[in-house]
Amino acid sequence: MSTSATPSVLFVCVHNAGRSQMAAAFLTHLGGDRVLVRSAGSAPAHTVNPAVVEAMREVGIDVSAETPKVLTTEAVQSSDVVITMGCGDACPYFPGKRYLDWQLEDPAGQGVAAVRPIRDEIERRIRGLLTELDIEPAA
Repeated sequence: MSTSATPSVLFVCVHNAGRSQMAAAFLTHLGGDRVLVRSAGSAPAHTVNPAVVEAMREVGIDVSAETPKVLTTEAVQSSDVVITMGCGDACPYFPGKRYLDWQLEDPAGQGVAAVRPIRDEIERRIRGLLTELDIEPAA
């Protein structure tokens, strides 16, 4: 972990328009200011997937103002935990970082009904990550 008391987590997927956006939103929502959250994509899309926006709105989290961001070496270097979601070899590796690879279905091109189970699985994993980081989830 970093020398500061606030751990930092980076979520990476290809387009930064679905899985990584949902994960970042859940971690921000549940972890608050007790964790620093970033997300990025190896080949970012222009906008967040509309089905993802709708699925997150259903659980009270608004990601409509988010924009996909490009993955940078600096983002990886400044994160304690790097969670990849299908970005393959595009994510730079630095010794000493904690890397997790979450195998999740890609919501690209799918409707809200198909995104809901992906969203729910991401929330489950985020809650587990918070437990690992010794952070009590917000109510």
